[in-house]
Amino acid sequence: MKSVVVTGANRGIGLELVKQLLDSGYRVYATYRSEKGGLEDITNQNLSLHKMDVRDSAGIEELSNSIEGKIDLLVNNAGVADGRWQSISEIDMQHALEVIEINSIAPVLITQKLLNQMSDDSTIVMMSSLMGSISDCMSGRSYAYRASKTALNMFSIAMKNELQQSGISILILHPGWVATDMGGPNATVSPEQSVSGMIERIDEHNLSMSGRYVQYDGTPIEW
Repeated sequence: MKSVVVTGANRGIGLELVKQLLDSGYRVYATYRSEKGGLEDITNQNLSLHKMDVRDSAGIEELSNSIEGKIDLLVNNAGVADGRWQSISEIDMQHALEVIEINSIAPVLITQKLLNQMSDDSTIVMMSSLMGSISDCMSGRSYAYRASKTALNMFSIAMKNELQQSGISILILHPGWVATDMGGPNATVSPEQSVSGMIERIDEHNLSMSGRYVQYDGTPIEW
């Protein structure tokens, strides 16, 4: 049985990932920061829940010690929005630093701490966004969120070049504009549709594709 770690799994895209990956036959290690949320409603012997702040090295190591055998798939899904600031004068710099720490640095920290449990054919999914695309940034705004996803993309490509030597691949995904708490009620894609598409991208992925930046439906995204 393949094993997967999903961070930020208590709601939204993360929760739907847990459900569909369990249905696909994975052993799922799901993390949440404070509240279990929808994870409490899932009864499955292949689901293991772990309270963990993605910025906490000790908590990540505790998760690592609880995982038996190899990690086939790591989905760095946990993330936060910024204040949706409309102008540079509105940016709360402390909040901006927190957004970058959670969205950009934490996925690298988790990858670092779990790397020894990955091997040939393991895949690391970075949950990015179209808003991380510099060429697509026409409206500006959401300064910290955009910057955090662009930084995550660069971290991912830098890791890709190193990890390919060990047979470990990177997949950078944009889930679409998804109808979750973060995406809001006007979003055009359901969590079920987004996650179904992302799992298709994961299933088709291989080492030769490492570093690709695509939407949930496979559409390539410009950097």
